[in-house]
Amino acid sequence: MDAKKIITAAAIVAAFVAGVLFVSAGANLFGSDNSGLPTTWADGTTALDESDVSAQAMAFQETFVKVSESVNPAVVQIQARRTQERQRRSPFEGTPFEDFFRQPGPQQFESQALGSGVIARSDGYIITNNHVVEDATELSVIMFDGESMDAEIIGTDPRSDLAVIKVDGEDLPSISFGDSEAVKTGQWVLAFGSPLSDQLSNSVTAGIVSAVGRLRAMGASSVSNFIQTDAAINPGNSGGPLVDMQGRLVGINTAIVSRSGGYQGIGFAIPSNTVERVTQQLIEDGSVRRAYLGVRYQPAPETLVQNEDLPRGAAIIASVEDGSPAAEAGLQQGDIVVAIEGQELQEYLQLGNSVMQKEPGEEITVTVDRNGSREEITVELGTMDQESSDGESASGDETPSSDSMMEELGLSFQNVSPEIARQLGLENAEGIVITDVDTRSRMIRESGLRPRHIIVRVNGEPTPDVETFQSVYAGIEAGTAFRVVARTPEGMAFVTSLRKPEN
Repeated sequence: MDAKKIITAAAIVAAFVAGVLFVSAGANLFGSDNSGLPTTWADGTTALDESDVSAQAMAFQETFVKVSESVNPAVVQIQARRTQERQRRSPFEGTPFEDFFRQPGPQQFESQALGSGVIARSDGYIITNNHVVEDATELSVIMFDGESMDAEIIGTDPRSDLAVIKVDGEDLPSISFGDSEAVKTGQWVLAFGSPLSDQLSNSVTAGIVSAVGRLRAMGASSVSNFIQTDAAINPGNSGGPLVDMQGRLVGINTAIVSRSGGYQGIGFAIPSNTVERVTQQLIEDGSVRRAYLGVRYQPAPETLVQNEDLPRGAAIIASVEDGSPAAEAGLQQGDIVVAIEGQELQEYLQLGNSVMQKEPGEEITVTVDRNGSREEITVELGTMDQESSDGESASGDETPSSDSMMEELGLSFQNVSPEIARQLGLENAEGIVITDVDTRSRMIRESGLRPRHIIVRVNGEPTPDVETFQSVYAGIEAGTAFRVVARTPEGMAFVTSLRKPEN
């Protein structure tokens, strides 16, 4: 048999196997036990009867059709017009005639953005993304039947990238909400919207949930429990619904990861539980009330996690705002958050996200590691305002008497003099400032320590000067890990761990 025949035969076999696997998956999905399929091959293996293959495949297909027919009437296309300005360029710019032929001020022009939305209530309230309607001077909504309707903005929430707009209408088809907490990786979902063009309204794509609990999506403006899907999502799909196989809303499409600007199999949706909560507040109040803790935080360095056996998602409290709920509850700069509501952190961003899921006035229990001891602190959350927010932190002339610190730890430092404190913008600073690090040391690279960090505590002891640091360090047993507390040039607390080399 020549090569061409071998290739052809292999292709036929592959196609057949793929078909059998697809039908088997459909049978499992619809609960078939494959009874009444006695057909067997010569070698004794069971084969599927042709009539059953057809019936199961058609039933699988019919599910997609019914979901599409149910959801599509509630999906709308949104056209947002914006007035923008651009500076006119003079053809004489850079010539001796530039001053004689100056152009007038900025030129205004109109642009139009395309997005999608879904009707949440039969009286005309529509959910979409904030970035679809942001700065819009005029909004048009194209319904499923092609009717164009003017819309007004009811409320926007840039932090969650959600917005609610409204059209005049009664008894409009609307979508029902599903429980995004029940969404599982691997389940089928469908995405609706107007990808790329206003001519492609009410397009439907199918895929699976690739992952849940994605705490930050590329292109998104905040932290949230995003649903990741491989259902095709393109520009123009923003604001459209992501639904389960019962036609219930499980998310609002909001972002994609793409090197080309188009679909590459990675899309993100805001979970429906967040959408429902934000939508209700926007409709009732026009704004969203959010819980507020009052801290800034950052991930624990790898050396600290390893040396002190902390959860991989441990978060360092870099600063605590005066008078905030965190301060009143007793949380301190330098505390290491290891668990929320008794659940160990797998990702440091869970700290902010857990607060976001709460309502003002509710309580949250935070487990912190403070100087090696753990304690639970319950905080009654406040209300976030425009000036306050929880979030990630941006991450003396004497010299040591010897170079042993650089040789052993890979660090050089000196006392913080008044001049150094002034240069760093710190008041009443006390400690030792790192002047150099040995980046060849893996421990130092992973510790996160950098020049201009001020070490204020080592192994639980204050280090107001180099001599004290060396004394504390001398008392640490070789091979033992010890904690280092520092202040960054921004004034944030930084906690890490080092290990004293073996003799």
